Amino acid sequence: MPPRFAYWTILAGGLPTAFRAAERDDLLPTFRRIQEKHPDAEMKWFARGRLWASPEDARQQAERVRERRDRTWRPGGDHRDRREPHKAAARERNQERRRQRFDRKQRASSATPASQAPTPKRALPTGPSGQASSSKRALPTAPASQTSTSKRALPTGPASHASTSKRALPSGPASRASTPKRKRRP
Repeated sequence: MPPRFAYWTILAGGLPTAFRAAERDDLLPTFRRIQEKHPDAEMKWFARGRLWASPEDARQQAERVRERRDRTWRPGGDHRDRREPHKAAARERNQERRRQRFDRKQRASSATPASQAPTPKRALPTGPSGQASSSKRALPTAPASQTSTSKRALPTGPASHASTSKRALPSGPASRASTPKRKRRP
């Protein structure tokens, strides 16, 4: 039978006895027999770790105690996040930076009209006719002397690995028999 967490029990001499039942009527004959030897015996309702006069008392108390919990509630009492003031200060700083950046961009875009757009710093490459090509821009390349030697193309594939690896050792039982065994030192 599984343990019960809410039940009627008999107290004799202020101490609980092993007699327990879900219904009060089940314990009454036993209670009367115990009262003959222990006149101070009493029957109580046990629920949520406490003794009550009746199950109704336990329910009423539970309804009175029950309260609404908000998002900041944590078990064990009033625990507050120690980092919250720091988080709030960082949020404020970030908001201020974003506002300043937005203001700078707005001032910069309103100060330069579209007709006075900045000219590109590089000259556009010219085509065979000497005119600047507007359809495609050719990006300038670095001379061969400035290329990095560390980024040379290395050979790949099975042939490139054969020269750098050690010679292949035979495997299998036949190769083990042909290899000499080490002698143990005394």
